[in-house]
Amino acid sequence: MTSRSSGWVVGRIAGAPVLVTPSWFLGAVVLTVVFAPTVSRFAPGMATTGVLVVAFAFVLLLFASVFLHEVAHALVARARGHEVTELAVTLWGGHTAYTGAAARPLDGALVAVVGPLTNLVLAVGLWFAFELQPVMTVPAMLLFAGAFSNAFVGIFNLLPGLPLDGGQILESIVWGATGSRTRGTVAAGWVGRVVAVGVVAWALLWPLREGLSPSWVTVMWSALIGAFLWAGAGDAIKGARRRDELGRLTVRALAVPAVPVPVTAVVAGVSAAASARPGAVVVVVDAAGEPVGWVDPAAAASVPPEAAASTPVEAVVVPFPPGSGVEADLGGPDLLSRLARTSAGSRVVPVLDGGRVWGVLDVARVAAAVRR
Repeated sequence: MTSRSSGWVVGRIAGAPVLVTPSWFLGAVVLTVVFAPTVSRFAPGMATTGVLVVAFAFVLLLFASVFLHEVAHALVARARGHEVTELAVTLWGGHTAYTGAAARPLDGALVAVVGPLTNLVLAVGLWFAFELQPVMTVPAMLLFAGAFSNAFVGIFNLLPGLPLDGGQILESIVWGATGSRTRGTVAAGWVGRVVAVGVVAWALLWPLREGLSPSWVTVMWSALIGAFLWAGAGDAIKGARRRDELGRLTVRALAVPAVPVPVTAVVAGVSAAASARPGAVVVVVDAAGEPVGWVDPAAAASVPPEAAASTPVEAVVVPFPPGSGVEADLGGPDLLSRLARTSAGSRVVPVLDGGRVWGVLDVARVAAAVRR
């Protein structure tokens, strides 16, 4: 299961916690300092405290816009049948985490596109509000800055490279066209690397084209953003290849065959069943054929021979957690997700084929296969 980001829970949306991470405060301070000179140029007579208050107000407006961007992601994800696990406000703006992202290409495209569209709608609304202002006041400046920043966030996020929303849209398009999500992710990841390089190149080359010297502040921020995009694109490519490897993990390849015995059996009967099929695990089933638990060989062997014929099998059974059975045809990320949800920390879970016990799966063996 996906681990939750560290931070403070300030509410819930779409059934998921809204988190403010510690990094957000660093981002808020840096952006306040960066925007303060703009406020000073607009209102040269304003005291330093007032300048910082106005700059911080812009930062709050910007993060509120980013938050609405994430809310749009969360609501559409939930509407498409996914479970939203968190909305986090971070140094880089924010992110929305939800399960089942690999189900359908259309889901990824719809969830991704609503975020930038939300920012573009906000940009239009703030621009019209700015146009209605009779004079250029501080509130009017904030409306103008809000419109510009939302337009930038919306357009920038539509660039077709991971980890941006546009990259997720490109991933879905390639996935839908080729039938391979991995191809979509790798293609969008490589485009994301191109976008990362392009961001840094723009900061350096555009001023030179205009006959100006590059601003060190702009270059620094572009380098940070480019590094973030490059790392995100690289992680996406690695994740796609890892997902392919995980897809080759199957229950049938990892499970051990099982020999079912009725819950009314005795230990002597268990020993006979195990001897008839070496290497198989004895699974106790109820009258309906549902798996109850598996027989611990050490516990069965500790029963004295003279008592084995009268000792009920339940005395040497390790119970299965309710609902922990996995289908024999399950594999890949779906298998890991299923085990995370239902194994309840159990070492062994039953494997079912057509509703009947087929074998057992050692969770530790699955973990070892994932590590390899």
